[in-house]
Amino acid sequence: MTVKVVNKGGNDLPGYATLSSAGMDVRANLNEPVSLAPLQRAMIPTGLFLEIPVGYEVQVRPRSGLAAKKGVTVLNTPGTIDADYRGEVNVILVNLSSETFVVEPGERIAQLVLAKHEVIEWEEVSELGSTERGEGGFGSTGVK
Repeated sequence: MTVKVVNKGGNDLPGYATLSSAGMDVRANLNEPVSLAPLQRAMIPTGLFLEIPVGYEVQVRPRSGLAAKKGVTVLNTPGTIDADYRGEVNVILVNLSSETFVVEPGERIAQLVLAKHEVIEWEEVSELGSTERGEGGFGSTGVK
């Protein structure tokens, strides 16, 4: 799959860490570091502008190492970049730790995943088919 990209930043294009990686690491396009105090959020620019094929989206997801080691994650995860969006890709980072986190220029801040999606057509009905689970949700199937 080919996706057109304009790179107005100073970083390399996102890339896969391994042959089996689903996500490509994306980097912060910053002129100077940005500090995130505990519970603070910020939109971090990437310098990337995408032309995503219709029928696909690019999902913005957290980097597991950044989340586990530093408590920093993507706020609206997964974020969706729609095929008709042509603006700069920004990543909303939030610091959930108790210490200030500094986002350095060129730092890997998130992952981008290309995902195919379907366009649905609603069929309004008066009732739905039954299942064993029924209306049970939010832990109704147990915790173990």
